Amino acid sequence: MVREVQASQITETVARLCREVNYNLGADVLAALEKAATTEESPTGRAVLRQLIENARIAAGDGLPLCQDCGTAVVFLDIGQDVHIAGGDLAPAVEEGVRRSYVDAYLRKSIVRRPFSARTNTGDNTPPIIHTSIVPGDRLRVSVMAKGGGAENMTRLAMLKPAQGRAGVIETVVTAVDAAGGQPCPPLIIGLGIGGTAEAAMLAAKRALLRPVGQPSPDAETAELEDEILARINDLGIGPMGLGGRTTALAVHAVALPAHIASLPVAVNFQCHSARHGEATL
Repeated sequence: MVREVQASQITETVARLCREVNYNLGADVLAALEKAATTEESPTGRAVLRQLIENARIAAGDGLPLCQDCGTAVVFLDIGQDVHIAGGDLAPAVEEGVRRSYVDAYLRKSIVRRPFSARTNTGDNTPPIIHTSIVPGDRLRVSVMAKGGGAENMTRLAMLKPAQGRAGVIETVVTAVDAAGGQPCPPLIIGLGIGGTAEAAMLAAKRALLRPVGQPSPDAETAELEDEILARINDLGIGPMGLGGRTTALAVHAVALPAHIASLPVAVNFQCHSARHGEATL
């Protein structure tokens, strides 16, 4: 039986999530920062982590953005195959939610038209980036991520030779983090897409950032890889905000996809300490 979801509900949900994720750091991220603040060996690193925790407290308490960069609005829609969108079209409903939130809540508008020439600000942080998936059921899950530019700019895609294998994957990620240094505002969460095709790996890496911080992959081999990469990253000594220490990353979230016999894509997507995302089900 087909179930209707009103376009207006989608707009209201996206608008609410855009506000909430910019004001409130998730409990999983806060817990990871608190844990890191007790284990970090560097006094400077510990002080920075405490400042990040205090910043999150003030933002939530006063209704202020966690970061001056309120990000690109990235919206994931998991649409049940028995859902019908009524009362309007899907993409415009999402866009209106982003527009309403960024204007009414005075969130910084960071999106420009003509990226290689005029770069004129759109004035309302639209258009958002929308990813849709058709899933079983009669519900619509909306996930909103406010993705800051500094971390996103460090994204890397490597098309490895299959013979480079596991070691090549590890070196690709560690080298990318080392080269980025303090630019993506560590401590980081690393989204890692392995396999598929170039675009599939990139999307998997971005979507992996929605996972609760530190939740391991359900695949044992992939979870073991996550642990090893995290240890290697934290041995780099970059530390919180690039000021030194062992807490360069809070987690590595990897997804492994089947790939062509001649291909080994590796996508590395950086998330800064202000890991802002939330979801709702309609």
